[in-house]
Amino acid sequence: MLLEIKDLYVKYGNIEALHGISFYVSQGEIVTLIGANGAGKTTTLHTITRVPPPEGPRVSGGDILYKGESILKTEAHAVVQNLHIALAPEGRHIFGNLSVEDNLTLATYARKNDSRVESDYQRVYELFPRLAERRKQRSESLSGGEQQMLAVGRAIMTGCNFILLDEPSMGLAPLLMYDMFRTLRKLNEEGMTILLIEQNARLALKFAHRAYVLDTGEIVMEGPAQELADNPEIQKAYLG
Repeated sequence: MLLEIKDLYVKYGNIEALHGISFYVSQGEIVTLIGANGAGKTTTLHTITRVPPPEGPRVSGGDILYKGESILKTEAHAVVQNLHIALAPEGRHIFGNLSVEDNLTLATYARKNDSRVESDYQRVYELFPRLAERRKQRSESLSGGEQQMLAVGRAIMTGCNFILLDEPSMGLAPLLMYDMFRTLRKLNEEGMTILLIEQNARLALKFAHRAYVLDTGEIVMEGPAQELADNPEIQKAYLG
């Protein structure tokens, strides 16, 4: 397996946010974490990507293995540069005063002498033609959907082969939402592994291979995404 979370406990100060969760992601999969707000989904992604204190969470037990090796002591920049794991965060966090192209270029800071950089620019612009049309435009002037495209494109430009996505459909109109997920599926078909948090559980379960349900810091259910989508308890709690 590519990523394994083993009995992970995480705290913010004295408040425990994750209570011994365990799950895994295999190479080439789309795995989704679903659950209510405050369940611990974003904390999980921040812990994997080693967001440092005081901004981020502190592991108080368990382990995170990547390709069988613990990454608990890996610094945040090394997660991107050496492990090739990138986070497209909730809220996008693009640099609004910079152009689309400059935002993408910043993401390549650790890719010195990497011959694939130019082809990755073309890959992003092919996946998201609107970004190609607006490459010289200040990113703060983009629509919400375009900014989300930019956030995903920026993650791709890090050279990652494993992308963590936090609420990629937030604030998007239904048509753009489905466009985004079709693009994510295409990325996956090209070899990208994806760990996804998505408030729209119906959509997430439609596109993912497997899913885990988080409830107040604990995993309470897991299985193939379609099986969970057909589960009456999941339908009642999350699918409306």
